Amino acid sequence: MQQGALNNPIWSALTSVQSHFALGDPHAKRYPADVAPFVAVAEPSDVAARALAALASPGEVVNILSVTPPLRNGWEVLATGNIVQMIWRADAPLPVVNSSDIVELGEADVSDMVTLTALVFPGYFRRRTPQMGAYVGIRREGRLAAMSGERMKVRGFEEISAVCTHPDFAGRGYAAALVNYIARNMLQRGIIPFLHVNETNRRARDLYERVGFENRMTLPLWLLKRT
Repeated sequence: MQQGALNNPIWSALTSVQSHFALGDPHAKRYPADVAPFVAVAEPSDVAARALAALASPGEVVNILSVTPPLRNGWEVLATGNIVQMIWRADAPLPVVNSSDIVELGEADVSDMVTLTALVFPGYFRRRTPQMGAYVGIRREGRLAAMSGERMKVRGFEEISAVCTHPDFAGRGYAAALVNYIARNMLQRGIIPFLHVNETNRRARDLYERVGFENRMTLPLWLLKRT
């Protein structure tokens, strides 16, 4: 399978497997705001910049990963950083899932999912994000203790995302169990898992390396506010 589509993953997802979510034109696209805060362009041109500006409402905050057009007018750059894209190693064994406590999450769980992600990973998970793929979790003491799921999808590849654990339940191996569960399901379907992690998050990167991922490339991430 060709990995080149992962160089601009948001654009690739919105022009292939997840095109049903796409808003925009041939130069710029985005997910609906209640699905995900991601926008993308095909190339770093002035035409793409104008098309991108037309997709965001004044005051709206969005994220763009990888290819970025000139941001001369109409945008405030709130933050920038580097995101490491990791992909499943070709020689990694099929993950072993030891937890019997993993449950599928559905519509009845959305409020708990939004609350958990807002606590530990704010800004990226929206009420319709679960429509992007399957999500699973572990419940403890009547609360959603940990969760993860599928987000961006490109032909042959799917992203593992929203890997998070409530601080009250940290250190119990829940994140690794959930990642193994989702990765195993993808691999059994002939899909190669990939994911994104902040360059500075060494703890998460170490976890992903242990379960079977390797670094593929580093991508720039921009947090933008439409003025």
